[in-house]
Amino acid sequence: MTILHLATRNPGKLRELNRILASLPGGLRAARPSIEMPDVAETGATFAANARLKAEALSRVQEGWVVADDSGLVVDALGGEPGVCSARYGEPERPGLDDVGRRRLLLERMIAVPDAERSARFVCALALARGGEIVAEFEGTCEGTIAFAERGEAGFGYDPVFVFPAADRTFGEMTDAEKDRHSHRANALWRLAAYLTALPPEGVL
Repeated sequence: MTILHLATRNPGKLRELNRILASLPGGLRAARPSIEMPDVAETGATFAANARLKAEALSRVQEGWVVADDSGLVVDALGGEPGVCSARYGEPERPGLDDVGRRRLLLERMIAVPDAERSARFVCALALARGGEIVAEFEGTCEGTIAFAERGEAGFGYDPVFVFPAADRTFGEMTDAEKDRHSHRANALWRLAAYLTALPPEGVL
């Protein structure tokens, strides 16, 4: 069994990463770090850059494999917002917004955007590190559109406003199993799992 220490404090991400990894082949299991996650300033201009910062920071103090996730929503009509600022969207103009507040702000800024121009995608960047060095990187995306109002109460973050076109439902209306078949995070984790299971046995101790 290969244990992956997850460099995140986000409970929604932690649950989802654990759930998806448990469903993948190769005996991968996720764990909270045995050492407290260091504070990391997410100053990168891309999701990949921020994932590297978090993975490197934790892997300097945590033995074994470390995986960091940086992900968010990219909306074309808003020039790519919220993007890497997805978790702090609206700051500094509207400090202290929670998930509900950020979704409301997004819908407010999209109110005049017609249906044909509401394209968006979720992006997930994963960085795999060990001993303070990045070993591999993976990315997953999921294309969709932005709803005109929140739909569903499942998931977290922007899930209730992100419509997956093939199902004509938001991630917030899907079960965990349904979302995991399509999500950006699942796509990235499949690539990570394929990489780790292809390593020789001594590479995954």
